[in-house]
Amino acid sequence: MTASTFTRRGALLSLAALAAAPAFAHDAHDNPLPAAPVPPDSIYRLDATLVDQEGRPFALSSLRGGPVLASMFYTSCDMVCPMIIETIHATLRAMPAADRARVKVLMASFDPERDTVAVLKKTAQARSAGANWILARADEATTRKLAAVLGIQYRRLSDGEYNHSSVVDVLDASGRIVARTGKLGEVDPVVLAAVRKIA
Repeated sequence: MTASTFTRRGALLSLAALAAAPAFAHDAHDNPLPAAPVPPDSIYRLDATLVDQEGRPFALSSLRGGPVLASMFYTSCDMVCPMIIETIHATLRAMPAADRARVKVLMASFDPERDTVAVLKKTAQARSAGANWILARADEATTRKLAAVLGIQYRRLSDGEYNHSSVVDVLDASGRIVARTGKLGEVDPVVLAAVRKIA
């Protein structure tokens, strides 16, 4: 078992213990049927609020309901992070249109200090991130917790740059990590197959 796997499993188990009951709508008139329980191994157990490139706060759990390609980056990265984004673009292009229409992309920043909403919006435009892309930031503590549940490691260097994992996770409709790829610059068939299987 790798260190990143251990870290992610430990984080998910901790979240499951803290979240003993699933979240339900507070108003029965708004949602008469309770939402399906969040599985113990779902990253949506993390009670996290992020802010997207439009400045809109959103709960991590609001991404439930369909496949998500999730990764982390920072905008001043000039080599690996752009490759992650381009690999996701290529992966989306390789999908049948019906699959592509269901997929959301979450790119969360390692660097909330410098990656402001304005910077994220500019990056989204520069990288042709469409309506299904969410470039997000959070406070430092939430960023670390999110990285842990995604199984992504990072460390800030003395020059302000980051060493970090370069992976893309595939989340199912309930927020479970069902596939992962570290391939950059090419489409991983494992990702395409995983998305296809998600109802």
